Amino acid sequence: MLPLASCHALDWFSFAVEHHATDDGARVLPTFRAVVLKTIVTYTVTYFVFGVLALFAFDYARLFAETDLRFLMRPITDPMVMAGPLLQPIRGLLFGALLFMLRETFFATQWGWLRLWLVLVVFGIFGSPGPAPGSLEGMIYTKLPLWVQLTGLPEVVLQTLVFSRLLCYWVDHPERRWVSWCLGVVFAVEYALTALGLLASRAGIH
Repeated sequence: MLPLASCHALDWFSFAVEHHATDDGARVLPTFRAVVLKTIVTYTVTYFVFGVLALFAFDYARLFAETDLRFLMRPITDPMVMAGPLLQPIRGLLFGALLFMLRETFFATQWGWLRLWLVLVVFGIFGSPGPAPGSLEGMIYTKLPLWVQLTGLPEVVLQTLVFSRLLCYWVDHPERRWVSWCLGVVFAVEYALTALGLLASRAGIH
Protein backbone atom coordinates (compact mmCIF):
# COMPACT_ATOMS: atom_id res chain seq x y z
CA MET A 1 0.00 0.00 0.00
CA LEU A 2 1.26 3.47 -0.86
CA PRO A 3 2.17 5.80 2.02
CA LEU A 4 -0.38 8.48 2.77
CA ALA A 5 1.84 11.26 1.36
CA SER A 6 2.27 9.32 -1.88
CA CYS A 7 -1.49 8.87 -2.16
CA HIS A 8 -2.02 12.61 -1.78
CA ALA A 9 0.55 13.26 -4.51
CA LEU A 10 -1.22 10.78 -6.77
CA ASP A 11 -4.55 12.48 -6.11
CA TRP A 12 -2.97 15.85 -7.00
CA PHE A 13 -2.02 14.55 -10.42
CA SER A 14 -5.30 12.69 -10.80
CA PHE A 15 -7.41 15.83 -10.86
CA ALA A 16 -4.77 17.38 -13.10
CA VAL A 17 -5.48 14.87 -15.86
CA GLU A 18 -9.26 15.09 -16.08
CA HIS A 19 -10.55 15.33 -19.64
CA HIS A 20 -13.86 16.28 -21.17
CA ALA A 21 -15.33 15.69 -24.59
CA THR A 22 -16.08 18.34 -27.17
CA ASP A 23 -19.69 19.12 -28.05
CA ASP A 24 -19.70 16.83 -31.07
CA GLY A 25 -18.01 14.03 -29.15
CA ALA A 26 -15.36 13.67 -31.85
CA ARG A 27 -12.35 14.59 -29.72
CA VAL A 28 -11.36 14.48 -26.08
CA LEU A 29 -9.61 17.64 -24.90
CA PRO A 30 -7.78 18.45 -21.68
CA THR A 31 -9.30 20.58 -18.96
CA PHE A 32 -7.96 23.93 -17.84
CA ARG A 33 -6.41 22.39 -14.73
CA ALA A 34 -4.68 19.68 -16.73
CA VAL A 35 -3.12 22.12 -19.19
CA VAL A 36 -2.08 24.76 -16.66
CA LEU A 37 -0.62 22.45 -14.03
CA LYS A 38 1.27 20.34 -16.54
CA THR A 39 2.57 23.42 -18.33
CA ILE A 40 3.87 24.86 -15.05
CA VAL A 41 5.68 21.65 -14.12
CA THR A 42 7.03 20.88 -17.59
CA TYR A 43 8.23 24.39 -18.28
CA THR A 44 9.92 24.79 -14.89
CA VAL A 45 11.69 21.43 -15.16
CA THR A 46 12.97 21.94 -18.71
CA TYR A 47 13.98 25.53 -17.94
CA PHE A 48 16.06 24.39 -14.98
CA VAL A 49 17.68 21.39 -16.68
CA PHE A 50 18.70 23.20 -19.86
CA GLY A 51 19.71 26.28 -17.88
CA VAL A 52 22.15 24.26 -15.79
CA LEU A 53 23.52 22.43 -18.84
CA ALA A 54 24.03 25.69 -20.74
CA LEU A 55 25.61 27.35 -17.70
CA PHE A 56 28.51 24.93 -17.85
CA ALA A 57 28.55 24.17 -21.58
CA PHE A 58 28.74 27.83 -22.65
CA ASP A 59 30.48 29.23 -19.56
CA TYR A 60 27.79 31.79 -18.80
CA ALA A 61 29.68 33.01 -15.75
CA ARG A 62 32.49 34.29 -17.97
CA LEU A 63 30.18 35.52 -20.74
CA PHE A 64 28.08 37.58 -18.32
CA ALA A 65 31.17 39.03 -16.65
CA GLU A 66 33.68 39.58 -19.48
CA THR A 67 31.76 40.17 -22.71
CA ASP A 68 29.34 42.90 -23.77
CA LEU A 69 26.62 40.90 -22.05
CA ARG A 70 27.84 42.36 -18.74
CA PHE A 71 25.98 45.56 -19.66
CA LEU A 72 22.76 43.60 -20.16
CA MET A 73 22.79 40.53 -17.93
CA ARG A 74 23.12 40.20 -14.18
CA PRO A 75 26.01 38.01 -12.96
CA ILE A 76 25.04 34.43 -12.21
CA THR A 77 25.71 35.01 -8.50
CA ASP A 78 23.06 37.72 -8.33
CA PRO A 79 20.15 36.67 -6.07
CA MET A 80 17.63 37.47 -8.81
CA VAL A 81 19.40 35.12 -11.22
CA MET A 82 19.58 32.39 -8.61
CA ALA A 83 15.87 32.85 -7.89
CA GLY A 84 15.01 32.61 -11.60
CA PRO A 85 13.89 28.95 -11.54
CA LEU A 86 11.62 29.69 -8.57
CA LEU A 87 9.75 32.28 -10.64
CA GLN A 88 9.20 30.12 -13.73
CA PRO A 89 5.81 28.79 -12.54
CA ILE A 90 4.54 32.32 -13.20
CA ARG A 91 5.53 32.00 -16.83
CA GLY A 92 4.17 28.46 -16.89
CA LEU A 93 0.83 29.76 -15.62
CA LEU A 94 0.67 32.37 -18.38
CA PHE A 95 1.67 29.83 -21.04
CA GLY A 96 -0.79 27.29 -19.70
CA ALA A 97 -3.73 29.68 -19.76
CA LEU A 98 -2.98 30.58 -23.38
CA LEU A 99 -2.39 26.98 -24.42
CA PHE A 100 -5.75 26.01 -22.94
CA MET A 101 -7.47 28.51 -25.21
CA LEU A 102 -5.59 27.01 -28.17
CA ARG A 103 -5.82 23.39 -26.99
CA GLU A 104 -7.53 22.14 -30.15
CA THR A 105 -4.47 23.21 -32.14
CA PHE A 106 -1.80 21.65 -29.95
CA PHE A 107 -3.35 18.76 -28.00
CA ALA A 108 -5.07 15.52 -29.01
CA THR A 109 -3.90 16.06 -32.57
CA GLN A 110 -1.06 14.71 -34.69
CA TRP A 111 2.07 16.87 -34.73
CA GLY A 112 0.59 19.26 -32.18
CA TRP A 113 3.92 19.36 -30.35
CA LEU A 114 5.69 20.41 -33.55
CA ARG A 115 3.21 23.24 -34.10
CA LEU A 116 3.74 24.41 -30.53
CA TRP A 117 7.51 24.32 -30.88
CA LEU A 118 7.47 26.25 -34.16
CA VAL A 119 5.23 28.91 -32.61
CA LEU A 120 7.65 29.29 -29.69
CA VAL A 121 10.68 29.45 -31.98
CA VAL A 122 9.20 31.88 -34.50
CA PHE A 123 7.35 34.22 -32.16
CA GLY A 124 9.23 33.73 -28.91
CA ILE A 125 12.84 33.44 -30.07
CA PHE A 126 13.59 34.73 -33.56
CA GLY A 127 10.57 37.01 -33.87
CA SER A 128 10.59 38.45 -30.35
CA PRO A 129 9.08 41.99 -30.36
CA GLY A 130 11.89 43.25 -28.10
CA PRO A 131 15.61 43.32 -28.97
CA ALA A 132 16.46 40.10 -27.12
CA PRO A 133 19.87 38.55 -27.85
CA GLY A 134 19.53 36.01 -30.66
CA SER A 135 16.34 37.51 -32.04
CA LEU A 136 16.09 39.41 -35.32
CA GLU A 137 15.42 42.64 -33.42
CA GLY A 138 18.41 41.98 -31.18
CA MET A 139 20.71 41.51 -34.17
CA ILE A 140 19.46 44.75 -35.74
CA TYR A 141 19.22 47.11 -32.79
CA THR A 142 21.78 45.96 -30.22
CA LYS A 143 25.56 46.26 -30.31
CA LEU A 144 26.16 42.70 -29.18
CA PRO A 145 28.53 40.79 -31.52
CA LEU A 146 26.93 38.09 -33.63
CA TRP A 147 28.79 35.29 -31.84
CA VAL A 148 27.40 36.50 -28.52
CA GLN A 149 23.90 36.68 -30.02
CA LEU A 150 24.14 33.08 -31.22
CA THR A 151 25.70 31.60 -28.08
CA GLY A 152 22.43 31.25 -26.18
CA LEU A 153 20.34 29.97 -29.09
CA PRO A 154 21.08 26.25 -28.61
CA GLU A 155 19.76 26.45 -25.05
CA VAL A 156 16.44 28.12 -25.84
CA VAL A 157 15.82 26.18 -29.08
CA LEU A 158 16.43 22.81 -27.42
CA GLN A 159 14.57 23.74 -24.24
CA THR A 160 11.46 24.78 -26.16
CA LEU A 161 11.69 21.63 -28.29
CA VAL A 162 11.80 19.30 -25.28
CA PHE A 163 9.16 21.36 -23.48
CA SER A 164 6.76 21.13 -26.44
CA ARG A 165 7.27 17.42 -27.00
CA LEU A 166 7.09 16.47 -23.33
CA LEU A 167 4.09 18.65 -22.53
CA CYS A 168 2.01 17.41 -25.45
CA TYR A 169 2.88 13.80 -24.65
CA TRP A 170 1.92 14.24 -20.99
CA VAL A 171 -1.34 16.02 -21.75
CA ASP A 172 -2.31 13.57 -24.50
CA HIS A 173 -1.52 10.47 -22.39
CA PRO A 174 -3.00 11.06 -18.92
CA GLU A 175 -2.99 7.31 -18.30
CA ARG A 176 0.84 7.26 -18.23
CA ARG A 177 1.10 7.81 -14.51
CA TRP A 178 4.86 7.31 -14.50
CA VAL A 179 5.24 10.58 -16.40
CA SER A 180 3.32 12.39 -13.68
CA TRP A 181 5.44 10.82 -10.97
CA CYS A 182 8.77 11.49 -12.68
CA LEU A 183 8.09 15.12 -13.56
CA GLY A 184 6.45 15.77 -10.20
CA VAL A 185 9.47 14.46 -8.30
CA VAL A 186 11.96 16.36 -10.47
CA PHE A 187 9.92 19.55 -10.05
CA ALA A 188 9.87 19.19 -6.26
CA VAL A 189 13.58 18.38 -6.00
CA GLU A 190 14.59 21.18 -8.36
CA TYR A 191 12.47 23.71 -6.49
CA ALA A 192 13.86 22.61 -3.12
CA LEU A 193 17.49 22.69 -4.28
CA THR A 194 17.07 26.13 -5.86
CA ALA A 195 15.46 27.52 -2.71
CA LEU A 196 18.17 26.02 -0.47
CA GLY A 197 20.92 27.37 -2.74
CA LEU A 198 19.39 30.86 -2.66
CA LEU A 199 19.06 30.77 1.12
CA ALA A 200 22.64 29.56 1.48
CA SER A 201 23.96 32.35 -0.72
CA ARG A 202 22.00 34.96 1.22
CA ALA A 203 23.42 33.58 4.45
CA GLY A 204 26.95 33.83 3.12
CA ILE A 205 27.54 30.08 2.97
CA HIS A 206 30.03 29.10 0.26
